[in-house]
Amino acid sequence: MHIGILQTGHTPDAMVEDFPDYGSLFTKLLDGHGFTFSIYSVVDMVFPEAITVCDGWLITGSRHGAYEDHPWIPPLEAFIRDCYEHRIPLVGICFGHQIVAQALGGKVEKFQGGWSVGRRTYEFEDMGELAINAWHQDQVVEKPAAARTIASNDFCAYAALVYDDRILSIQPHPEFGPDFIDGLIRTRGKGVVPDDRLAAATRQLDAPLDSNVIADRIAAFFKQPRAAAHG
Repeated sequence: MHIGILQTGHTPDAMVEDFPDYGSLFTKLLDGHGFTFSIYSVVDMVFPEAITVCDGWLITGSRHGAYEDHPWIPPLEAFIRDCYEHRIPLVGICFGHQIVAQALGGKVEKFQGGWSVGRRTYEFEDMGELAINAWHQDQVVEKPAAARTIASNDFCAYAALVYDDRILSIQPHPEFGPDFIDGLIRTRGKGVVPDDRLAAATRQLDAPLDSNVIADRIAAFFKQPRAAAHG
């Protein structure tokens, strides 16, 4: 199965010597599941020729807001709606989670509760409590009518959504390991994220994560049988 990764952001400049770009973080996360990958840097206006050139799609995280005025946002939203209409499986992570919701009628904004950073636990309806790294201030505050909530916590009501067998989207970052979060804390967090939240995230860097469980869930979503996948 060939998965197209729609890269909507880049690893921060201060971290590029130590970490791959966002798209490659996902190829590593999903390694071993039998997928092949193509990466399209949509943040740089590099889009696939059609929604059918890959068997499924994944939208990465980004430092940009889904509600911001960038030339690549409207065509990405159109791409999402086309995938939904033609039943081509799509996964969205963090910004990807948010832009999917916005494209399909939901609302995204800077959350009044502020930032969620580092290891957080989420209650999944079918998998129980899972620990995943987070790094976001924006979040979905109104979900689309077509979406069903499958995970939440006391900070993020819509932490994961499914749109029948068409779309799976997750707010936290299963592709961010503790070393990546440490890099964000050191290079991007100070002066932006409150010090107490950075300190709490730093204390949790060595705690176990369930990123592999989410990777398995993403892989199973892509591979599940679905009728008329290409419309």
